[in-house]
Amino acid sequence: MSAVSTRTATPARRDAEATKAAILGAARHLLARHAHADITLKAVAERAGVSPPLILKYFGNKDALFARVMSFETDADALLDAPLADLGAHMVRCVVESQRERGADPLLRIAFAPLHGDHGEVLRANFRAQVTERLAGRLPGPDARLRAELAVSALVGLGVMYGIARSPHLRAATADDIAERYGPVVQDQLTPAS
Repeated sequence: MSAVSTRTATPARRDAEATKAAILGAARHLLARHAHADITLKAVAERAGVSPPLILKYFGNKDALFARVMSFETDADALLDAPLADLGAHMVRCVVESQRERGADPLLRIAFAPLHGDHGEVLRANFRAQVTERLAGRLPGPDARLRAELAVSALVGLGVMYGIARSPHLRAATADDIAERYGPVVQDQLTPAS
């Protein structure tokens, strides 16, 4: 009997993780389009295909859910997961592939911070600490913080053109082609010529 229980527990855990991911994805989607105050748990639940009580079960309340959504930690892990010499192209590829595969940009949520009142400051603080300061910590040489902000600015601009402006030529290009052409723009800030 315990073997049966073990087998049924594993799929439930996977379903729970998929459900949590769907809820977080729905909340990110809504946060990128609406003010925090205007987003209801019901709207998140409808977009995720779950019930509002399930959101409460997994996240506790709206503020706890959006605290997770306003974090850039996981996105920064993926974005910065390359050696410094290859980081520019990797970051560009990460932005494009995230847009294509998930319909979300790892950085673009910051563009909507002004919509979120006091929560916008949380979003800004998380972005600075988890993305730009973390990147700056990897950069050698002078003006590391400025260079990190400039590199991230280039990526946010790419995200705007791809995800918001929906530029047709950019969207038609392969991720590798975009990384090859635009990666050097980002890389110039990460490892500037002496």
